Amino acid sequence: MKQLNFAQTAPLNQDSEGSIRLTGSRVTFDTLVAAFKKGNTAAQIQDSFPSLSLAQIYGAIAWYLDHQAEAEDYLKEREAQAEAVRKDIESQPKQAAFRETMRQRREQLNKR
Repeated sequence: MKQLNFAQTAPLNQDSEGSIRLTGSRVTFDTLVAAFKKGNTAAQIQDSFPSLSLAQIYGAIAWYLDHQAEAEDYLKEREAQAEAVRKDIESQPKQAAFRETMRQRREQLNKR
């Protein structure tokens, strides 16, 4: 009987900036895991990201489940980086002025 190979590689790539994406797409691992954690099935995730195959989605989910501690560390680090970027952007004077302009426009629209 022919011997089968059961080793699979996850359909994931990490770029030079540290972002993990599904191979051949711009969809981040963070996005896929967030959808999975919300209870979305692989088919529902594919509906949101039709460029992904079910094999890619299941492969990424399988890697997440097999490496949950490592994946959660990565996701926490990415969340901290995103929060730092948000704070930096929000601290810029131009952003405060922009938010005030948008608030005033919203008030004007609500008066109509």
